[in-house]
Amino acid sequence: MGVYLLLVVGATTAVTDAAAACSAWPACGDGLAAPTSLAGWVALGHRAVALAVGVLVLATGVLALRERPSGRVAVSLLVAVLLYPLQSTLGASIALGGGGTVGTLAGVTLSTSGLHLVVGLFIFGGLLAALAWQLEAETGEPDGVADTPSDGPKPAAEPIASTGRPTPPTWREAPVRRARLTVGAYFRLMKPRLMWLLCLVASAAMALAGGADLSPAVVVTTLTAGALSIGASGTFNHVLERDVDRKMQRTSDRPLAVDLVSVRNATAFGLLLTVVSVGLFASVNLLAAALGLTAILFYSVVYTLVLKPNTVQNTVLGGAAGALPALIGWAAVTGTVGLGGVALATFIFLWTPAHFYNLALAYRDDYERGGFPMMPVVRGETATRRHILWYFAGTLAVGAALVGFASLDWLYALSGVAVGAVFLWTIVRLHYERDESAAFRAFHASNLYLGTALLAIVVDALAV
Repeated sequence: MGVYLLLVVGATTAVTDAAAACSAWPACGDGLAAPTSLAGWVALGHRAVALAVGVLVLATGVLALRERPSGRVAVSLLVAVLLYPLQSTLGASIALGGGGTVGTLAGVTLSTSGLHLVVGLFIFGGLLAALAWQLEAETGEPDGVADTPSDGPKPAAEPIASTGRPTPPTWREAPVRRARLTVGAYFRLMKPRLMWLLCLVASAAMALAGGADLSPAVVVTTLTAGALSIGASGTFNHVLERDVDRKMQRTSDRPLAVDLVSVRNATAFGLLLTVVSVGLFASVNLLAAALGLTAILFYSVVYTLVLKPNTVQNTVLGGAAGALPALIGWAAVTGTVGLGGVALATFIFLWTPAHFYNLALAYRDDYERGGFPMMPVVRGETATRRHILWYFAGTLAVGAALVGFASLDWLYALSGVAVGAVFLWTIVRLHYERDESAAFRAFHASNLYLGTALLAIVVDALAV
């Protein structure tokens, strides 16, 4: 996380031109003078932290290699340790005015600053790879125990006999209570717990695309349409999975599973939400409407009927459903799918497995009972924990790149590092504790990370 701090702060320093306030080495002025501005102190602080982190990276490499780790752990550490001096040299070159072009790669011009970021990502990746493989070596289950992957999900179990809930009353028995339960059931059909986060994704995209010039009417219309599209997707998901929901403990009390809402009424409700949602999107622009309809169809049909019951990669591929609000938000403001929107969508796409695999671990037996080929069911818990860490690394890497794409400021940089460290700590604890509470802790930490990052994007983008 120290290396990641350098990555994000370095990118922010470059974007805000703080590095130009201290254009000498190792200090400012003649190379020994103190800075004369806040920006100069920021640049000098970045160099001081780089020195401290460099010492930690070297110490980590030496201590770890003395323990004779596996070959892949040793190679990953060596990559990080050996690249660090190159990274420092590039940083000094940029400070001394050598931030020009160093060449082209696949037709893309690469500057010294760009190379500086790329090398930093390799160092970060090397350390994360070493951590992932070492954790797997220390905490992975041996063959022959419960963690051993199966050939696939077991046949679906019989419906759960009892969940301790009362049977919904009829209209004649208790009309007021039945009405209250029905209203609550339709609200549950829309999966409201998903709305706040996905609407926050769309808000971040709109803030990045429009900055302080955002139209309030466009924002309100887009978020309302987005919430309704999430409601439509959730309703269709309830309809299509109603039989499986009765077989899983965590979903056995859903409205259609207990016949509180009929299939016909739920389908009509979902269609109504779809029509209103797409109509509101169309009042903004046609591209937003097309993307909104695509999001509903993808989650309801592609994910629910094709991916979720048939492939172990359902969570990864299904992450596109969560990424689409980023494209919708960007399109609502600009009428196009821009590079910033794609970058934010990629950020969400990579975050999704790091987030949802924790829930899959917590409910592994339930998903197996329902017949879903989730990662812990098919590949085992050790592989799932490894994938969580890999996708966490990818999420943070794209998060660092977002600074350059969107010219984000210090709030995003520092808050992302702070909550990213919390997220990483919960993942490491998950490897050692390997129980339901640890999985839920990491799941909630993933929500905290994304929510904080998105809020920081909104604030930073609107403040520009």
